[in-house]
Amino acid sequence: MSSQAKPDASDVPLIPDQRREAMLRQLRRDKVLSVHQLMESFNCSHMTVRRDIAVLEEAGFVYTVPGGVRIASHLNSEPSHQSKAVVEQPQKQAIARRATEGLRAGMSIYLDAGTTMLSFVPHIVELQDMTVVTNDFQIVRELASATHVNVIHIGGQLDHKNLSSVGTLAAATLRQVVLDVAFISASSWDLRRGVTTPSAPKVEVKLAAMEAASRNVLTVASSKYGTVGLYKVASLERFDQVITDDGLAPAAATGIRQSGIDLALAAVA
Repeated sequence: MSSQAKPDASDVPLIPDQRREAMLRQLRRDKVLSVHQLMESFNCSHMTVRRDIAVLEEAGFVYTVPGGVRIASHLNSEPSHQSKAVVEQPQKQAIARRATEGLRAGMSIYLDAGTTMLSFVPHIVELQDMTVVTNDFQIVRELASATHVNVIHIGGQLDHKNLSSVGTLAAATLRQVVLDVAFISASSWDLRRGVTTPSAPKVEVKLAAMEAASRNVLTVASSKYGTVGLYKVASLERFDQVITDDGLAPAAATGIRQSGIDLALAAVA
């Protein structure tokens, strides 16, 4: 009988599911890997690696970056209002244009805290008899001279860093109003974990706004996709629509839509 040596286990080709599971294990360890590194690790072609990445991204496990892929990153704290105000202005304006297309005179809406929501203001002031409920002090300031807009600030505990109000008192005010649409912002989101935040006092306010509204719309930049905060707000399925900019990776967009979520990609000028 021949004494031919058995092949080393590492030389045995993996089926696609085994290879993708191994990629995930490696990404959980290294956080970010290039396509070239994955090609070398699994002795497979560029096309195979790209196909595996697309499958994992559609499922919400990984997120593409230029030249490679990364595992979900954790957001430990939110940047300040001042730092957020000077970045991604074209994306925010595109999201605002898309989100306000369906608004009409006489509606009552909630604008969550955030610099993306500030871009809603020029569109809102063009409408008559609007009621804007918000926890954002900058939005109130922008609308102060628009006397034809009814503005309600919900009060509560001041978040100095983000110039908004949070906590139980703020949520209590929202439970006393009835809204047509709640536009919810997010600092971190993905398909698997939904909307999350590193700030616990924000959760109750966002949920109260969503409960008060007939329609809930998540308005969030694509750059925040694939980041995860400690506290969960809601799954993406809780929203009637998700509006982000067209910078979202195609595989991620496919995965979201295949989950039955109404996803709108706003074209950035």
